[in-house]
Amino acid sequence: MLPTLNGRIQTRIFLLVVVGGIWTLILTPVLPGLPGPLSADYRVTFTILVATIVLGIGWELIYHFIQQFRWEKDWPTFFGLITVVNEGLLVWILLQLDLVPGIDGPAVPIGAYVILFVTTWLWVWLIANGPMRVPFIHWRFRGGRLV
Repeated sequence: MLPTLNGRIQTRIFLLVVVGGIWTLILTPVLPGLPGPLSADYRVTFTILVATIVLGIGWELIYHFIQQFRWEKDWPTFFGLITVVNEGLLVWILLQLDLVPGIDGPAVPIGAYVILFVTTWLWVWLIANGPMRVPFIHWRFRGGRLV
């Protein structure tokens, strides 16, 4: 399968909303260092998830541009995994600069952020490269498009 730009964006949004949302729901109560009541912690973690989704659309445009210089116009699977570094750093920097609306970014502990971001990324990457192909049989043949 060669995912299209539209397919990659749809898959990213779907997986982050469904898999990332469920994982964030489970993980938030046990994250270390989040101050405040559980409702405030959920607001922070889900806002980070939404920021990741929004910025991810921009990243997909950048990745698409870079892929045009590759012979097969696609990434090796490993590249999809290591993009956690640049995407995670961007969200963290925006948090520290207090540029993510709805969050007092500097108050988010780095430990909680790293655990949330990296584990969510791993779940999404694992699901996209394995089980995603079972319930969405035609997903592979439609360039990653779900709709």
